[in-house]
Amino acid sequence: MTTLRKLLTSCLLVAGMGAGVLSWAADSNLPNLGQENNKAAIAKAALTKDAVCTGCHDESETAPVLSLYQTKHGVRGDIRTPTCQSCHGASDKHVKGDPNVKGRAAPDVVFKKGAFAQSGDKERSEQCLTCHKGAKRSNWDGAQHQNNGVACNSCHQVHKPTDKVLNKKTQTEVCFTCHKEQRADSKKISHHPIEEGKVVCSDCHNPHGSTGPKLLKKNTVTETCYQCHAEKRGPFLFEHQPVSEDCANCHSPHGSNIAPLLKSRPPFMCQECHDGTHASGTPVGPNAAGYQGGLTKNNASGVAQYPSKNIVGRACMNCHSQVHGSNSPAGGYLQR
Repeated sequence: MTTLRKLLTSCLLVAGMGAGVLSWAADSNLPNLGQENNKAAIAKAALTKDAVCTGCHDESETAPVLSLYQTKHGVRGDIRTPTCQSCHGASDKHVKGDPNVKGRAAPDVVFKKGAFAQSGDKERSEQCLTCHKGAKRSNWDGAQHQNNGVACNSCHQVHKPTDKVLNKKTQTEVCFTCHKEQRADSKKISHHPIEEGKVVCSDCHNPHGSTGPKLLKKNTVTETCYQCHAEKRGPFLFEHQPVSEDCANCHSPHGSNIAPLLKSRPPFMCQECHDGTHASGTPVGPNAAGYQGGLTKNNASGVAQYPSKNIVGRACMNCHSQVHGSNSPAGGYLQR
């Protein structure tokens, strides 16, 4: 009997909670998007608001204004979808006229420069951030793009069916509009496969702001590179300090004329740090000609010094092949 009493009590408790949830849902006035009649009412109300603008801004506009309805911002059956006034403001003076302004007054918020002066970048971005907030945009304030006067519509095209910056095939066209140096680097002999469509800017960078340098998606350069180059991550028994510190110490990520994306050729790159007496007896100049230049000078032991394996071929990497790190017990010099 005790067990049965507990079971009945539990059932009544669950039933009471269910009734409470239903009562809360009924009192919250949330839209029921599952009912076709409600969807129709929502769509009609939204289109009525839009008609204030589309009565003039119709298919005859030079800019494709009505193509907004081919985008997510034009789904009128969803109460979350903005109307024209949600972004451009009520614009009463623009619609009804302003006696203090010659001709037609400007809308409250002007996104594109044309007949009216463009609104400030912060004012334009604020309209978008009203809905698009948090997540990837939580670091927008104070980030490089925001500080340099870039607004959301500087990159995004809201009224067009396809937003170029959201499409991997066309994203780089938008970024390279400002970042000319990176565009030039991407055309060099050794480059990330940006032109080939396998890598795009947003794979490494978060244009809306980041806690890392250069708007990187991760906190450091190396963490960002390890997203694809996991084999370089380690941990290694013997680590190469500049590799662990920053991949950009040796590599130029957007492109280089020295494979693989190196900032300078070995052995010169290696000698930027390793400037001791190692291999100092075989300077680069004579080795550039080698035997073809008739240089067969021998050292005191009668061994030919030219050309030196420290200079020709892969230079330092002829011996120190494991430059990213080694797990060999005998890999202290990154030779295996």
